[in-house]
Amino acid sequence: MSVPVYMFAGFLESGKTSFIASVLGDPGFTRDETTLLIQCEEGMEEYDEESLAKSGVSVVYLDSAEEVTTERMAALAEEYDPDRVIIEYNSVWTIERLGGCMLPRLWEVVQIMTAVDATTFDNYMTNMRQIMTDPMKVSDLVIFNRCDPKQSKSPWRRQVKAVAPRVNVLFENTDGTSEDGVADEDLPYDMKAGIIDIADEHIPTFYIDSMDHPERYDRKTVRLVGQVFSEKGMPKGFYLFGRMAMTCCADDMAFLGFACEYDKAYELVEKSWVEVTATVDKEYRPEFRAEGPVLRAVSVVATKKPKDEII
Repeated sequence: MSVPVYMFAGFLESGKTSFIASVLGDPGFTRDETTLLIQCEEGMEEYDEESLAKSGVSVVYLDSAEEVTTERMAALAEEYDPDRVIIEYNSVWTIERLGGCMLPRLWEVVQIMTAVDATTFDNYMTNMRQIMTDPMKVSDLVIFNRCDPKQSKSPWRRQVKAVAPRVNVLFENTDGTSEDGVADEDLPYDMKAGIIDIADEHIPTFYIDSMDHPERYDRKTVRLVGQVFSEKGMPKGFYLFGRMAMTCCADDMAFLGFACEYDKAYELVEKSWVEVTATVDKEYRPEFRAEGPVLRAVSVVATKKPKDEII
C-alpha cells in the first residue's frame, strides 16, 4: 500500500506552517492515522508538537539542505512507518535538490502546493525568480497569503500562469476572504462583445467562472452549444442546459449545467443538441436554493451533435 506524500514549498515566512497546522487540525484529514511531518526550516511560526502528537503526528526537523538525501528519507520511513507524509520544504534549498532525492519505495507524491507571501512576491520575483517559480512549475496549487483585499490580483495570477499554465492559484486576503484573481482579460473569450461566444473547449471555464463570479456575467449575453435535459422540480418554462464533462478521467464524469428559461421549453426534445443565445441573470431562486447564473434564452436553435460530445 502506497504512502501519500504532500509537499508544501515556499520561502521562509510564506505561510506554510500555518496552513499545514490548519490541515492537521482537521480530523477528517488525519483520520486516526499516523503522519510524519518533515519540516525543512524553522520560522517564526512553531508547531504545537504536544497537540499534534495526540493526532498521531510526529515532527522531524532537518537543519540543513545536506540532510535532504535518499538515505535520510529511507531512515525516516523505517523509524516512523507513517500512513502519510507531509514535507514542509524551504524553496531556497531548491526544488532540484528535493527532486534528486529518491523517496522510499512506497512513498508517492500526490499533491504539491507552493505558498507565497504577497507582501514580498514582487521583490522575490525580481531578485530570485528561478528559485521562486521552480516549485510552482510542479505544483497543483499556489496560494498567495497576506493579500490586500483591494488590490488587483490579476497581474500576479498572470505571472504565475506564464510559468505554470495548469496550476491553480488562490489568493487569501487579510480580511479573511479568498479569491481566484481572475479578471475579464484573463478569460479565453471576449467579455466586451455584444454576444460572448463560448467555444466548446471554453465551456468548463465559463461554467466555473460564472458559478464563482455570477456578477461578472449579470445582464451579459452568451452563445454556446449544449444539450437539453428535463429535471423533476424545475419551474414551468425552465429546463437544464449544459454539457457532460470529463473531470479527470473517462470514469469521472460530471454534468455542467445551467437553469435556462425559455418560453417554448415544452417544445424541446430531451437530450437534443441546441445552440442557445441567452441573457445571464445573477439571481436567487427558491427552486434552486442558491444564488447564481440563470440563463434566459433569446433564441434556441437545433444544431448537429458536436464532434466531441464530452468536454
